[in-house]
Amino acid sequence: MDNVSLIRLFFLSGLNDTANLRVALFFLTLMFYSLILLVNISLVAIIILDKTLHEPMYILLCIFCMNGLYGTTGFYPKFLWDLLSPVHVISYSGCLIQALVMYSFACSDMSFLAVMAYDRYVAICQPLQYHSIMSKQRLMKLVCFSWMTPFCISATNIFLTSRLKLCSPYIARLFCVNWAILKLACFPAETTVNSIVTLLTVTIYIFLGMFIVSSYMYVIKTCVDSVENRAKFMQTCVPHLTSLLIFLVTVLLDVMNVRYGSKGLPQTAQNFIELKVLVIAPFVNPLIYGFKLSKIRNRIIFVIIKLK
Repeated sequence: MDNVSLIRLFFLSGLNDTANLRVALFFLTLMFYSLILLVNISLVAIIILDKTLHEPMYILLCIFCMNGLYGTTGFYPKFLWDLLSPVHVISYSGCLIQALVMYSFACSDMSFLAVMAYDRYVAICQPLQYHSIMSKQRLMKLVCFSWMTPFCISATNIFLTSRLKLCSPYIARLFCVNWAILKLACFPAETTVNSIVTLLTVTIYIFLGMFIVSSYMYVIKTCVDSVENRAKFMQTCVPHLTSLLIFLVTVLLDVMNVRYGSKGLPQTAQNFIELKVLVIAPFVNPLIYGFKLSKIRNRIIFVIIKLK
């Protein structure tokens, strides 16, 4: 137990340059968080309450939105509190939990996108076997696997980080992430195991990304010679591809920020890059599916008319 950190509080310095804008940022953030809750909860409620939407594609979409709610809940309440607080601190255990939520949220997003890609591949390339392949039992297994595996991988990374002795309580970010905590280690040599596990994690998700790309390549190849399949592709696959593109762009920007952000990039710009994964995807994805998928769009219109 000699290398257990003695630090009990972390100081988040990401908001230090925004003292004069915090009230405005608070109301702007509150508005965005409220909108994120509204669009995601609405989509989840519509899918749960409408039995005609109890199909694999819509169930996966429902889980996808739930994961968005999970990730944003790990950030926004604490961030809103910090915007109104003169001191931005988080407990050691709270920081590790927030880092766990952020990582498992991002990894689960990638896993769900892979399952959604597989679902569309089976639906378009093997339509006659679709219901037997994507049975409720298999769907539940895929969902559980896609949620529990990223959580366990992320928990392993966070556990390894918790064993390190840290020499500084200052994190130059808006929220806690694993790599930012690792940078505070007193002895960089002790982070070797963390680096190996991180490399294995990245490798796993690179292969997962290759699986997603290959699935959609097969789908596109199948759709080329069929008008019916092309219509199905435009209706159901385009939202998935848009979500995938948003996810990849936000992750790529975050990786570039991790690698190069501290080298001359203003703190405000770094904050914007950090926030995009918690603003763009959770807000835009439900809108994309709500407007593009006809069943959900028609259900939303019906509810609006009924309320009037």
